[in-house]
Amino acid sequence: MAMRVLVCITGASGALYPLRLIAALTARGVALHVIATPWGGRVILEETARPLGYWLNRLRYHGGPGGSAALVTLHASDDFSSPLASGSFRLSGTVVAPCSMGTMGALASGTCTTLVHRAGAVALKEGWPLILVPREAPLSLIALRSMTTLKEAGAVIMPASPSFYSRPATIEALVDTVVHRVLDHLGLEAPTTSRWS
Repeated sequence: MAMRVLVCITGASGALYPLRLIAALTARGVALHVIATPWGGRVILEETARPLGYWLNRLRYHGGPGGSAALVTLHASDDFSSPLASGSFRLSGTVVAPCSMGTMGALASGTCTTLVHRAGAVALKEGWPLILVPREAPLSLIALRSMTTLKEAGAVIMPASPSFYSRPATIEALVDTVVHRVLDHLGLEAPTTSRWS
């Protein structure tokens, strides 16, 4: 069975992060599941001038290994009947990118009012990777305490802080320095990753 990964998109700026991540995952043959909150979808539209469905359909037709079709499933953020709401639906990892501070706070408190919150809670209770990619500055004390709580519970907090030592020449290459770190934590090495030597 193909590796299964969930990518959750919430309402923080940084649409390129999830779009580059989901493209990297499907190119590696990962069976991709996606949840976008209403504001997550709105940010994608505002920052790319295209709706999320446009990007997912491109992957479905040409985003798999070697340009083949990819397995991509979109789940509604209010659908608690989704298999993603249960730990019996096994995933190789869950990534929230970008992770809004509202989502961070809900995950830290255990409040499950959306499928994103429930999926994060499932990842924590089942013990598979939960990678949170906040893109916010500056950080309030409340946000920092939420991050500490989630780190103590087993989540990986991976701020969208790109590196520059590879001398990225485009915005996409800069974003990919974060995407490649996410792939590392999912056990998927990116052959183009520039590593400190």
